[in-house]
This record gives sequence, C-alpha cells and structure tokens, in this order.
Amino acid sequence: MSTATATKTTTYNIDKAHSEVTFQVRHLLTKVRGRFAEFEGAIEYDEEHPDNSKVSVAVQAASIDTSERDRDNHLRSADFFDVEKYPALTFNSRAIVRKAMTGFDVTGDLTIHGVTRQVTFDVSFLGKAKDPWGNERVAFEAEATINRKDYGLNWNAALETGGFLVGDEVKVSLSVQAVPAKA
Repeated sequence: MSTATATKTTTYNIDKAHSEVTFQVRHLLTKVRGRFAEFEGAIEYDEEHPDNSKVSVAVQAASIDTSERDRDNHLRSADFFDVEKYPALTFNSRAIVRKAMTGFDVTGDLTIHGVTRQVTFDVSFLGKAKDPWGNERVAFEAEATINRKDYGLNWNAALETGGFLVGDEVKVSLSVQAVPAKA
C-alpha cells in the first residue's frame, strides 16, 4: 500500500516595487549597467520539493534604462532589441536542481529578440517572511551570463586600437520579492 504525500505549492507573483531586473556589459574599458523598469512574473514554489517548482518572467524590452537617453534609444532600435518587433524578453523554467541548502540551478528557455536558448540561472533563496502588514513574502536572487550574439544582438563598432566597443558577455541579475497570488 502506498501513501501519497501532499505537497504545498504556492504561486507567488513578483512584487515589482521590491524587485529589479538588471544587466551589465563591457563598454570600451568599463562596464555599463542598466535595468528594465517593466516586468512581471510568477513563481510556483513547492517549499518541500523545490525541484517541482516553476518560474516564468516577462520583461518589456522598451523599458530598458541605462541612464543615457541616446544609448537607450539605440538599444531599443533594430540594431539591438528591436522592441517594435520583439516587445518582450521571456524566461520559462524547465528544471530546478538544488545545489545547496538555499542554492539552486534553474534552467529554462530564455527568449530575446525572437531567439530562444536554454540558460541556467544560479539562484539563491533568501527566505520567507511576513512584512509589517502581515503579508507573506519570499525572496530570491538569480544571475546568469549570456552571450548577446546568441540572440542576434550583433551590432558593434570596431576600435582603431583593436577590439570592439561592446562586449559579447552580458551578466543578467534578478533580485525578487514575491507575494502569494490572489485567488
């Protein structure tokens, strides 16, 4: 006789006011940092069996902000994100593997500029708590490094000293607080 054990899976929605999606890429000699202001996502979190959890995130490409208007407009153009044709960047998990008590590899499909590639994010579970108003919250941080050219973001400018203006590797970071979805 087998006994089924019920697990508690809770769906959380990203709290945009307490979360961020950021990136950094080499530009000439330094790194340019930026963020996306508009995003949403859901985490179906199975606390007892995190490997059964799921994550989905959608980022509005036009909300890119590097604190430089001309650069942001160039990034929105067909040279990079082509936001008119490809308005969203999306991630949908396929597998979650625990690698430490609070660490996970979350592998899934990342779609940018109409191209989908499998990417693994290094994720840390920061905890679960109630805020001063009694609302339950969970928090995660995630990082991955991708090659922008894998997604068709090929624009660059050659430097007269050799090399190129924009690096190929982009570090993507998410810092997320999430609250239970309303039923």
